Amino acid sequence: MATSTSEEKKAFVLKAFDTLFNQRDYEAAEAYWSPLYIQHSAHIEPGREGLFDLIRSLPPTLRYENQLIVAEGDYVIAHGRFSGFGAPAAWVAADILRFEEGVLKEHWDVLQDEATEEQSKSKLPMFGKAFPRA
Repeated sequence: MATSTSEEKKAFVLKAFDTLFNQRDYEAAEAYWSPLYIQHSAHIEPGREGLFDLIRSLPPTLRYENQLIVAEGDYVIAHGRFSGFGAPAAWVAADILRFEEGVLKEHWDVLQDEATEEQSKSKLPMFGKAFPRA
């Protein structure tokens, strides 16, 4: 898939995340992540295999939902929620991805446990329009 415009890059990232995190299609996911993928996350072992191995180790209930995605130049930032991975709270994430040669080459993330209404000082949800159900 050509990824020359911002819209194409956003669509590429959403398809990549769905393929890996929701569908668990590792063979198809290889087309989205560079074999020389650089991982900056403190939660994930190095490289594409580190990412794939992490997903393999999580329960099949893992889900990724996207709230917002922006792109500029070679970078895409996806604001999303990871749930169903066995932790008490879902993670709300800002995933920063860099493209190189039409695939995902580099990744950084910012992760936070999703707050309940009782925990939120602003009384606004971190993701979507409603707080998570307890």
